[in-house]
Amino acid sequence: MIGAGWVRVRGSRTPLRSSIRRIQSESSNRVPPLAKRSGSGEQGHQGHSRKSKSIPPYLVLGVGVPAMAITSSLAYIYSSCQDRVPYTNRQRLLATDNAYEIRLGDQQYKQLLQKYQEDILPPSHRASVTVQRVGGRIAHAAGTFARQWKKSNPEFEYNDAPFTYTVVRSDEANAFVLPGNHVFVLTGLFKYVNNEDELASILGHETSHVIARHSGERLTEGLLQALISRLSIVIDPSLTLFSILVPAQTFLYSLPHSREQEEEADQIGLVLASEACYDPKAAKHVFSRMQDDSGQRMPPEFLSTHPSYDTRLTLFDKWMPEAIERYERDGGSKCSAIRSEMKRARIVAAQMHDRRGA
Repeated sequence: MIGAGWVRVRGSRTPLRSSIRRIQSESSNRVPPLAKRSGSGEQGHQGHSRKSKSIPPYLVLGVGVPAMAITSSLAYIYSSCQDRVPYTNRQRLLATDNAYEIRLGDQQYKQLLQKYQEDILPPSHRASVTVQRVGGRIAHAAGTFARQWKKSNPEFEYNDAPFTYTVVRSDEANAFVLPGNHVFVLTGLFKYVNNEDELASILGHETSHVIARHSGERLTEGLLQALISRLSIVIDPSLTLFSILVPAQTFLYSLPHSREQEEEADQIGLVLASEACYDPKAAKHVFSRMQDDSGQRMPPEFLSTHPSYDTRLTLFDKWMPEAIERYERDGGSKCSAIRSEMKRARIVAAQMHDRRGA
């Protein structure tokens, strides 16, 4: 054992320097000639040390290259896929092509028609006629809105294909839209919708998701999450980082982001409804009824994909003055004439329904 400058050799104490000379002299007599020509022991030891500290090639190829590729992909998406939501001007990442979103929506539309085929109301049904009539006016307002936005934002993409409206017999109170302008309304929703103004608030909300291309934004979000998850696995194959990252991104990004999109659809939906001459105040009536019926069954807002009813009603109050100003533009003369047409259309639809029932 080396300590305090002394070593123990053959049971006696010997100064360290003389002991080292004796060991080196004895060792040199036993070293083969080839080993002597390879260099001193110190140089050989240093060369071995440098070799042991080098990174194995399989680690460079198996970890470094994938990590660099994933990081480069993330950087490219962030730098080249910046976009703005129409009307709200929120900055976001949008990496998908509008045509790709439409193809996905068309595929899902065919699948849902197959799924709901036994429960789809015929086009002549009064509910279908009403949804088609109100939806048509909302779609017309959406087209005008999109064309105006594109004038000042040439990069904006909007699908101007006709909207389809499918009414499905169901106890569930829901409505949703697919890329490609496909709107589904489940009849359970009519428990909370009492007139065309209130129906317009729902259809305006769904149409706004299409205008804002929220589906493309969610696809981009899924792509980013997949890349980040793969990067975490490359960095930490034990999956510890992955197990932390997944719930963190859900609570800190995905759910807040989803609620933000729903709020945008509420806001743009008010614009579309008022432009189509439907009373924007009706939106509050629908969500107030839903709130009264929900009781204490709703999860906390931070665990939900949608804002709470309190949040939505508060935001409606914030946006309502501008929506009413649109609705009452030109002293209300424009919407007064259109609403008279709406009333006549309702009367005709009711008469046709009565004749079919007779």
